[in-house]
Order: sequence, then C-alpha cells, then structure tokens
Amino acid sequence: MSEFSRLKWHCRRGMKELDVMLTRYLEEYYPHAPETEQATFRELLDLSDPLMYAYFLGYETPSNPELMALIEKIRGFFKL
Repeated sequence: MSEFSRLKWHCRRGMKELDVMLTRYLEEYYPHAPETEQATFRELLDLSDPLMYAYFLGYETPSNPELMALIEKIRGFFKL
C-alpha cells in the first residue's frame, strides 16, 4: 500500500465532516505541501476524532503552532 493510499484510509473517520475536510486536503494540497506541513498532517491524523473535531470548531486550541496553522488552513477551505 502506498503512503498516499494509507493516508487516504486514515482520513476516513467516524464523522463525515472530518472525512470530507481531511480527504480534500490530502487530495488537493498534501502532494504539493512542504515536508514539514506533510508531517504535521500525519500528526493530525493521529488525533482522536473528538479532539480533532474540537480543534476544527474552535472549542479547543492545540499547543503546537504548526498544527494550529494547518487546522486554520483546512478550515479556510470550508469557511469555518
């Protein structure tokens, strides 16, 4: 299984909203993103669904500034 296929599988979450946001980023931006941003995306995929959802909706803020920047970038695609 290629890395892209593995990541696409990890984008499938328990919440449809997260599936859509993560898959869109993976397909449209991840291939051209800098390595540091790609690493941050892989870190994002390791988070639990409830925590990730809280970050995307702004209920909580990650302590990692790179993670927050990526979340803001993905949120921007959907005007959240």
